[in-house]
Amino acid sequence: MRRVIWVTLIMLCGVINFAEAQSSKEEASYPNHPIRLMSGGVGSTADYLARLIGVKLNEKWAQPVVVDSRTGAGGTITADILARATPDGYTLMVGHAGPVVSALALYKNLSYDPVRDFAPVTQLSKGVVVLVTLPSMPVKSVQELVAYIRQKKDLSYGSAGNGSISHLVGELFNTVSGVKVLHIPYKSAGFALTSLLSSETQIAFLSPVTAHTQLVAGRVKALVVSSKTRFLGLPEVPSAVEAGVPGLDAQLWFGLFTTAKTPDPVIMKLNREVSAILSNPEIKAMLLAQGAEAAPSTPQWLGQFVQSEIKRWVPIIRSAGIQAD
Repeated sequence: MRRVIWVTLIMLCGVINFAEAQSSKEEASYPNHPIRLMSGGVGSTADYLARLIGVKLNEKWAQPVVVDSRTGAGGTITADILARATPDGYTLMVGHAGPVVSALALYKNLSYDPVRDFAPVTQLSKGVVVLVTLPSMPVKSVQELVAYIRQKKDLSYGSAGNGSISHLVGELFNTVSGVKVLHIPYKSAGFALTSLLSSETQIAFLSPVTAHTQLVAGRVKALVVSSKTRFLGLPEVPSAVEAGVPGLDAQLWFGLFTTAKTPDPVIMKLNREVSAILSNPEIKAMLLAQGAEAAPSTPQWLGQFVQSEIKRWVPIIRSAGIQAD
């Protein structure tokens, strides 16, 4: 009997050692060919983050990280590609509320399930949505804007697309302020900004990263951020509480995802490397100056956060009757 037990223990140890060796081998060999990192349209926060991380990973691993910028369908085209990719860590996506959360409510026949088909790697950044308008708009505060909207009644706002966080915050603004501004969806945040600059729309709800260059140049002005306290990246802009719309509270977040069933050692290697990039003081300062706060996390935390965002926003989108088209 003792001999049987000893033989069993030896075999078990052998299996464990083999598994550990395989795990170490997978991690050590990754990456050995180019990585595809998908993002949103040029000028979007997702694209900015993808290019920043891509350059740093390339420097670290000496393997090309090819940024694939795509627009349209609220990010679901990119998400569908990720869901169907080989689960080896060579296809990545900078995801956000649009394709990872809102799409569940917007599309009846969505080709993927973000919880089932994506493997979270790490949160990348967190921040706010900022309400911007043109300097020519005769208002200096949200309350003056609300009064102006009630007087004119035909204003419109641009967003990064149906179901995007900029769209949700725009509808939230309509609700908490008691006005109705017409929503005009665009293929990306960059197009929404362009529409504002050309006066096709009068207001836009954007990421501070997208609006940064135009804010600095004075071509647009910011009236409020979507948080109860001032945002470190835009300290001069009033919070929702200060602006008199305390209910305008929504977080803008971005995360790194790969395909479900990607080996854990690969995911953890990605997590460590990207977290190290985002924890670098120079990178943190660079992001904050652009209007985003670096916020690396564990894969588990990001997965739980996504599920909590789904529970919060999907019922709101459905009850509001927001459609994909």
